[in-house]
Amino acid sequence: MAALSAAALPAQAQTTLTIESWRNDDLAVWQEKIIPVFEAAHPDIKVVFSPSAPTEYNSALSAKLDAGSGGDLVACRPFDASLALFEKGQLADLSALPGIENFGDVAKTAWSTDDGAKTFCVPMASVLHGFMYNKKAFADLGLEVPATEDEFFAVLDKIKADGTYIPLAMGTKDQWEAATMGYQNIGPNYWKGEEGRKALIAGTQKLTDADWVKPYEVLAKWADYMGDGYQAQTYPDSQNLFTLGRAAIYPTGSWEISPFKPQVDFEMGAFKPPVPKAGDTCYISDHPDIAMGLNAKSPNQEAAKTFLSWVASPEFATIYANEAPGFFPLIDAKVELTDPLAQEFVKWRSECTPTIRSTYQILSRGTPNLENETWAESANVMNKTETPAQAAEKLQKGLDSWYKPAK
Repeated sequence: MAALSAAALPAQAQTTLTIESWRNDDLAVWQEKIIPVFEAAHPDIKVVFSPSAPTEYNSALSAKLDAGSGGDLVACRPFDASLALFEKGQLADLSALPGIENFGDVAKTAWSTDDGAKTFCVPMASVLHGFMYNKKAFADLGLEVPATEDEFFAVLDKIKADGTYIPLAMGTKDQWEAATMGYQNIGPNYWKGEEGRKALIAGTQKLTDADWVKPYEVLAKWADYMGDGYQAQTYPDSQNLFTLGRAAIYPTGSWEISPFKPQVDFEMGAFKPPVPKAGDTCYISDHPDIAMGLNAKSPNQEAAKTFLSWVASPEFATIYANEAPGFFPLIDAKVELTDPLAQEFVKWRSECTPTIRSTYQILSRGTPNLENETWAESANVMNKTETPAQAAEKLQKGLDSWYKPAK
């Protein structure tokens, strides 16, 4: 009878939550390091990390949410893309979520309504743009880390003349990296960070102004150092060239630290975007990059909120920052970073003036989408199929077709 009674008892109910994300590089980190900590404390909740390719994420996520097949939890890109989902009623309001008070207004800006009244994603991390380099290559060739534009090109010239390494691991096939790791990487030093970005939004500057065209003139020069066939080179191709030790410098950002660490057999270093001239103020893109929201139509609302409250905790911030080094927490709590390369990146915050990517707030809400158009035009400039002036003219014309600064 006792055995029969035990058999009649139901097993503990388990809710499964699925996370949508573009961070496919982080699959192992989530599966092996992050999720097990949460599941150990919440055995009734199982979490599945289900990423898409970065370039496909926005369209794939939108299609899933429209069809009612999206995951319970959604990795949120900053500003306009996620705001549009919230305004469509596809992301839930998290303004009252327990734990959201751990983030200040600045940290929440990228995932709040324009008036700041509602927050719809839990801020997770920002990323810093810059350059990684192969320290062995620099030592072999007697190179110093460049601080100015002229020094940068002098280093590239020496690497190219030696012939052992490809100077720059960069391709244009996927387009987005030409904009994200090219234009948005070096651009703030020319348009003066927030000063230029806000002037563009206000309409007092245009993309055809010298401060916005100059970065394209610099990027056009990069093409001579990117190796044969760079036009057909994908983002994974560029990653492989660097991690296999075949390229000396990789224009990138701190988000690459985690996936690269187990792949390289040389010491990696990092340097910030070189300034135009010695003595110029340096600007860095310290970009709020990732947050997590709740699918408003998820059938597992309470379990999802339990997970999101954990994402809003110092425990999660510490795990995430150190298991995915290069993603810097936005929480109002002290988080110790253990990775030396992450420490190198983050110290730039005390040396330079921070800004965010110029296309992400307000300016990509219409059609044509300025962010996506910047991908294409950045690649065109680096492919030398368009001049910097032509690319800038095309971008400004597209923006003018729908964006009216006065409104």
